[in-house]
Amino acid sequence: MAVKIRMQRFGTNKRPFYRLVAADSRAKRDGRYLEIIGTYNPLTDPVTVSIDEEKAKKWLNEGAQATDTVKNLFKKAGIKSTKDTK
Repeated sequence: MAVKIRMQRFGTNKRPFYRLVAADSRAKRDGRYLEIIGTYNPLTDPVTVSIDEEKAKKWLNEGAQATDTVKNLFKKAGIKSTKDTK
């Protein structure tokens, strides 16, 4: 099973709120997930990002692939997997 770390959209029209989740790559965007890793709220000033670093590293070390947007959020939060430190 290929696992992706991606964003799951919540909120109403023009008021998005996202969860960062580990999910099977075949699952729908807002469908079933394996674990919630954090949240992202682009509407606050400044933008609110809350990531459980321990969970994120666990999934990255187990081979989960983060999407480009999630990689950028991880970079800003200073999260790297131990595989990235080669």
